[in-house]
Amino acid sequence: MSFPETYHLDLIESQYRQWKQDPGSVSKDWDFFFQGFEVAAGGMPGPTTAKSAAPASLQTKVERLVYAYRNIGHILSCMDPLEACPMDHPLLSLERFGINVTDLDQTMAETSFLGRTNGQLKDLLTGLKSTYCRSIGVEYMHLQDPDERRWLQERMEPIQNKPDLEAREKKILLKQLYQAAMFEAFLNKKYMGVTRFSLEGGDAVIPLLDRLVAQAVENSSREVILGMAHRGRLNVQCHVLGKPYEEIFREFESCYDPGQLLGSGDVKYHNGYLADLQLSENKSLRMFLVNNPSHLEAVDPVVEGVARARQELANKGSAHVFPILIHGDAAFAGQGVVAETLNMSQLAGYKTGGTVHIIINNQIGYTTLPEDARSTRYSTDIAKMLMVPIFHVHGENPEAAVHVGKLAADYRHHFGKDVVIDVICYRRYGHNEGDEPYFTQPLMYNRIKERPSLHALYAQELSADSLVDQSYLDTLQSEIQAALEKAYADVHGTDCLFPQDKYFEEWDSIQSTYTHNAVSTGIPENQLKKIANQLNRVPDGFRPNSKLKRLLDKRLAAIESGKGIDWANAEALAMASILLEGFPIRLSGQDVGRGTFSQRHSVIFDAQTGQPYTPLNNLQGQKAKFMVYNSLLAEAGVLGFEYGYSITQPNTLVLWEAQFGDFANNAQCVIDLFIASGQSKWQRLSGLTLLLPHGWEGLGPEHSSARLERFLQLCAEENMQVCNLTTPAQYFHILRRQVKAPFRKPLVLMTPKSLLRHPMAVSDRDELVSQKFEPVLDDLDSNTAATEVLFCSGKIYYQLVQRREELKQSDKVILRLEQFYPFPEKQIKKLLGNYKKANVFSWVQEEPANMGGWSFVQPRLESITGEKLRYVGRQPAASPATGFPAIYKQQQEAISDQALGSAADSVS
Repeated sequence: MSFPETYHLDLIESQYRQWKQDPGSVSKDWDFFFQGFEVAAGGMPGPTTAKSAAPASLQTKVERLVYAYRNIGHILSCMDPLEACPMDHPLLSLERFGINVTDLDQTMAETSFLGRTNGQLKDLLTGLKSTYCRSIGVEYMHLQDPDERRWLQERMEPIQNKPDLEAREKKILLKQLYQAAMFEAFLNKKYMGVTRFSLEGGDAVIPLLDRLVAQAVENSSREVILGMAHRGRLNVQCHVLGKPYEEIFREFESCYDPGQLLGSGDVKYHNGYLADLQLSENKSLRMFLVNNPSHLEAVDPVVEGVARARQELANKGSAHVFPILIHGDAAFAGQGVVAETLNMSQLAGYKTGGTVHIIINNQIGYTTLPEDARSTRYSTDIAKMLMVPIFHVHGENPEAAVHVGKLAADYRHHFGKDVVIDVICYRRYGHNEGDEPYFTQPLMYNRIKERPSLHALYAQELSADSLVDQSYLDTLQSEIQAALEKAYADVHGTDCLFPQDKYFEEWDSIQSTYTHNAVSTGIPENQLKKIANQLNRVPDGFRPNSKLKRLLDKRLAAIESGKGIDWANAEALAMASILLEGFPIRLSGQDVGRGTFSQRHSVIFDAQTGQPYTPLNNLQGQKAKFMVYNSLLAEAGVLGFEYGYSITQPNTLVLWEAQFGDFANNAQCVIDLFIASGQSKWQRLSGLTLLLPHGWEGLGPEHSSARLERFLQLCAEENMQVCNLTTPAQYFHILRRQVKAPFRKPLVLMTPKSLLRHPMAVSDRDELVSQKFEPVLDDLDSNTAATEVLFCSGKIYYQLVQRREELKQSDKVILRLEQFYPFPEKQIKKLLGNYKKANVFSWVQEEPANMGGWSFVQPRLESITGEKLRYVGRQPAASPATGFPAIYKQQQEAISDQALGSAADSVS
């Protein structure tokens, strides 16, 4: 809503005139309002310095006019190549402000507008329109910081948003447009009909990116992390990241020897690229285009995670690493992960010093027009929640685009905040090169068909200004065509090696192959005691909650006695030992500092001052940092961020904890597209650990299952580890294994809820000292004469043990499968060798039969035992659990009855 619509104009004007004469004559509210109004307007002269050649009433109206153009001048901007430019709008009519045509010749006193004028109102109006209503529409008056508004005004208004490019710069710009257009035309000719997601229609993005990156380098950036979907991706790789044409053509030729291929691979317009560019003798730049699946905006938080990790590795501030995200208009408005990523922008655990967002605004999403895709005027309106500037740029004005690119880089550098650049253009062909847009948008594509390409339009402009002639253009075109033809000739019809893309050097020593070989993860007893003493004592004068004090004392006593170490205690000990060995830890998720079940307390607070204290960052001899962040209330965005962080820092233990395991449902696309398949598709390794509370405690459908079955369905080619542990010691060792193993694989842990405080789910100190992680655990009451083996995993184990003790059974042993995948076949066979008399084998689980581990383990265990595996558990169900407590108890008891028999039967 414009300023004139917000308040009654006559009242404002009368109060304003009174305030100008004597600020003390109006109420404090009005005084405060007018001071803020003048700051918002860019620093109007105060009441004691005002000079007015025109009547005071007109001067007041003019200042409102200046404010209005700054605020909503974008609605009159000429931004759409396919539509005539708007000529007027009622909210910006002179009548709206009580200004007559005869007033245009009035000479005005100094106004807040910073552009040059001759003093007359008509000249001021021309300056306002030129600045805010030409090829750049700016939304920035929603920014609440007057310094940011003033900063932008000082860079836009004096030059009226029109850069004065030198002839050399214009020729470079022209060459970039020719390269972009001819590259697409060449691909279309040589590989007709092959999907490439052409940039054509959005060509201005290439010089825009080039200028944005160049200015970032001027502002001391040395790395750019780039994320984008399909459109224009190949063009960006060649003409911004410097990927050779030959490498692109090889991907079209598919000339690789099948014996050389690694993993499943991905389509060419999803692949990433790491480039090291030497810009000058003493300026270099590393650019990383992050791999991106078809789920459009899913890469956004991944890019932010990569950028944050690279910033922390460099330890040179956020300016050193510059994140850029390129979006489509429909996706930016429609995908929820965009809002999640924007929300991270200024959060302590996720901020990256500002991201520049570029929207390639094709004004269509596949076949859907904007009026069917969003409920807002602009596709960028969601970004207003950040109070950052939004620039709408005419897609056929490359000079305006590069001007905005420089401005965006400078704003990000100066304020550490996001910027949005909306390049309003079009899509010359359909959604892809095989799509027919005339089926659904015939009128739109009739207009597009008549549009010359941008390189031709800009060439005409420079020719009219006598900066280039036809001979120059012919030479330019010949040189580009020759380079394309040579690259094609070098590749076409030849065999080629599978590309070994560069990646960050930190990964050079990390293996990609999983091994079942045990990793030494125990630590000496004296070290455990020393760690426990530091973890469970607070500084002098620090006053923790009395309940917390008792908890810390209990943890310390458990270590000193060597008995009763619970889950959270083991976790803290594992993390402390990891930090002491030089591996940083990053833990994030909803309420992870305390822990959903009030079990962790990695950050404790003084009960009187509220000051935090983090024991894991106060260890003697500590070599690495513990980072714990209570996340925003989101899953997909946060997990995507942590994945990006994990593929960048191999020597950091990166953990994401779901508040309840089923919350991972909201991040399923990240799990499917990145975590489970990233290595196979893109050779990207990750050591990300997912902590997913799982187990049937009568908490209903949504607080029971972490959907173990879904992860197991994704398991293949040793792509990740999926575990469901039963002891704190096992948890201790697997956390340490995650950073000490020579390989990196994602680790999915079904973590407990009730077992956090279960009296049987504790470990002895010796188990942390001398043991290691075991993928399958033998029965503690092993009976080699047993005739039946019960396999289980997780929490149900303790229920079975208790029932067996009640029944005093000795002919059944219980083996715990701690690691589902990679499946420990050899270890299971070895244990079964102890029970040669067993001829009945059962699988026991809490989950319904169509969930949990049953479908996964059945064929594998039957192959090992040679016997049909008996199922014990809930019947197939549409919902993971019942919401009725009585039925839950009945079902839970029935599992024990079916597995071992009922206590009632034993008594009778």
